[in-house]
Amino acid sequence: MSTLIIEGIQLKNMILSGANHLENNKSLVNALNVFPVPDGDTGTNMSLTMQSAVKEVKNAKGEDVSHIMDAAANGSLMGARGNSGVILSQIFRGFAKALKKEEKLNAKVLANAFLEGSNTAYKAIMKPTEGTILTVIRETAEYAVKTAESCTDTLMLLEEILKKSNEVLDRTPDMLPVLKNAGVVDAGGKGLICIIEGMYQALKTGTLLELKQDAQLEEEEVGYNRAMLQAEEITFGYCTEFFIRAKSVDQEKYKQEISALGDSMVVVGEPDLVKVHIHTNNPGKVLELALTHGELSKIKIDNMREQHRELLVKEEDYKSAAKKEETVNDGPPDKYGLISVAMGEGISNIFKDLGVNEIIEGGQTMNPSTEDILKSINRIHAENIVIFPNNSNIILAANQAKSLAKKNVIVAPTKTIPQGISALMALDFDRSVEDNFRKVEKAIAGVKSGSVTYAVRNSIFDGINIEEGNILGIVEGKIKDVGSDTLEVSKNILAEMVDEDASLISIYYGNETAKEEAETLSEHISLLYDDCEVELHYGGQPLYYYILSVE
Repeated sequence: MSTLIIEGIQLKNMILSGANHLENNKSLVNALNVFPVPDGDTGTNMSLTMQSAVKEVKNAKGEDVSHIMDAAANGSLMGARGNSGVILSQIFRGFAKALKKEEKLNAKVLANAFLEGSNTAYKAIMKPTEGTILTVIRETAEYAVKTAESCTDTLMLLEEILKKSNEVLDRTPDMLPVLKNAGVVDAGGKGLICIIEGMYQALKTGTLLELKQDAQLEEEEVGYNRAMLQAEEITFGYCTEFFIRAKSVDQEKYKQEISALGDSMVVVGEPDLVKVHIHTNNPGKVLELALTHGELSKIKIDNMREQHRELLVKEEDYKSAAKKEETVNDGPPDKYGLISVAMGEGISNIFKDLGVNEIIEGGQTMNPSTEDILKSINRIHAENIVIFPNNSNIILAANQAKSLAKKNVIVAPTKTIPQGISALMALDFDRSVEDNFRKVEKAIAGVKSGSVTYAVRNSIFDGINIEEGNILGIVEGKIKDVGSDTLEVSKNILAEMVDEDASLISIYYGNETAKEEAETLSEHISLLYDDCEVELHYGGQPLYYYILSVE
C-alpha cells in the first residue's frame, strides 16, 4: 500500500493512536528510569503531556495538518510534566512550526517536521545531554531528511524513521555510562518511539491503536488535577521581555547579537512572532538591536534591584494560558507571593507554616504540569512570585510556566524538599528581589539532602550491586548505601552527610514509616551527634521512608 499524502484527519488519528500506545506502554517506559527507585515517572510524564495534546487536538478549530499540529503543540506546552514532557512539548512545537500553513503532508514535509522538532528541542535546553531523547530525535530527523530525498511514500518513510529511532535507542547506553551500568536504554527515547509506533500503526491500518482495558488516560490516576532558563543570579539588573513581529526574524542572528549583553536569555517563537527574555544592564541596547529585525510590542522591563516600575502591557497572545484563573483583588499587591511543590500532608503543612501561598501537590512520581504551575501563578496577587520546585524534574516546567506568565516570576533552583524549606526560611519579605535571591542561593548551598527508599529492580549503579527490595540510601542524588534495614541505612548516609560544621539535622518520616520507628532513629542520631540539634517531623511523603537534611 502506498501513501503519498497525509491528510489532517489522518494526522489527528495518528496523534491519538500515538498517545494511546504510549499510555499502554507507560509502565515499561517508567521501568527504564536509571535509578532503581520507585519513582520512575518518565512514562507517566510523557503520557500525561500527550493526554493534554490529545484534548486540544480533539477540539482543533481546523481539519488541515497545520491546525491539528498547532493544537497538539499548544496542548503539550500547557500539559508538559517533568523534563521529558517539556522536551516532548518542544518537539511538537517544532513540528507545528514546520507545518505552518500546510494543508497536507508529503514525505519531505514530514521529514522536515522531524528536523524542526529536533532543532526546537535542542534550542530549548541549555545543556543538551547526548544519549537521551534528544539524541534519538536528532539522529532520526537527520536520517529522515536524507531518506526523503528518494522516498516519496510517507508510510514507507515513517517505517524507516521507526527503524532508525529504535537503532539509535539501542545505542544510548554506549553514549551514557549511567545507562549502561543500569542495563537500560533511555526512557525518554523509548517514550518517543512508543508515540511514533502508534502513529505508524494508525497510518498503516487506518485505525487507532486502542487503550488497553486497564489503561486510564486520566489525571486522577496520579492523584492530582517543559524557553528553559537557569536560575537568575541578578548580575544583570533589568529583566527585559518583548515580542518582535516581522515577516521573518533571524532568531539565531539576534541571539548572537545580544548574548554578550546579559544572561537568562531565551529567544523563541515563530518566524513572524518571536518572544525575547533577557536579564541585562542595558535594555535600551537590547531593544535597539531588536528594532533592526522588526517591530516591537508587549515590552516589559523590570528593575529587579529596586522593583520601582513595571511596564507590563497585557499579553493577549497568552490569553488562553490564563484560563481566567487570575485572582480578582482590588487591594495593593503583596511584595512577594510564594509557590511550592510538595508531596505529603506533613511537608505541605510545613511549607504553609513558612508562608507559602500556593501548594502544588507533586514531586517524585507526580510532576505538575506547566498549566498547573501557571494557574497557581495567576491566583497570587503579588509583585514578585517565587516558585520552589523542590525537584530537579520540575524546574523545566516551572521555567516554561514563567515564560508564559504575565507577572514577574522567579524560579528558585531548589532540587529537594530540604533545599526548599531552607530557602523559604532564608527569605526576608522586606528585602529586594536581588538580596533575597542571594540569600536563597546561599541557603541552598548550605543544606545537604538525603533520602531512604527501596529498590524496585536488580541493578548495578556506580559499581554497587543492588537487588530488588534492598533499602537504598541516597545523598545529593547519588546512591551511597545499600542494605536491608532502614535504621542502619539512615545512620550510614547521615555519617557521610554530617561534618564538623553541621549544627542541625532534620528528619522527615514518610507515610509508610511508624512514628515509633522514626523516634527510634531520632534518638540514635541525637546520641551519635550530640553537638547537633536533631528535629523530627512527620512528612507523610509516599515511597520514601525518610527525607534527611543536614545544615
